[in-house]
Amino acid sequence: MEEKYLPIGTVVLLKGGHDPIMITSYCVYPKTNKEKLFDYGACLYPTGILNPEVIHAFNHSQIDKILHMGYKTEMSKELSTKLNEGYKKIIVETKEG
Repeated sequence: MEEKYLPIGTVVLLKGGHDPIMITSYCVYPKTNKEKLFDYGACLYPTGILNPEVIHAFNHSQIDKILHMGYKTEMSKELSTKLNEGYKKIIVETKEG
């Protein structure tokens, strides 16, 4: 997978998962673990967000298969680039610190 941050609306299957999920947000701190930042927030597909208190948080490395790619625009490509640059900066700072 060449891109780390896939477009909103992308439907994926996670490693070991059975149900598809749809990406709805980036850089998520779930309520249950405010100390860990996850790459994505998602909802079950095709049912969507049934309970706004429930967000499925996961990292890019957990994606097994892309089932459907979300809508790509110039704005979404720019956001993906900025998110990737920020991620790389965090990794460098973590290694230096």
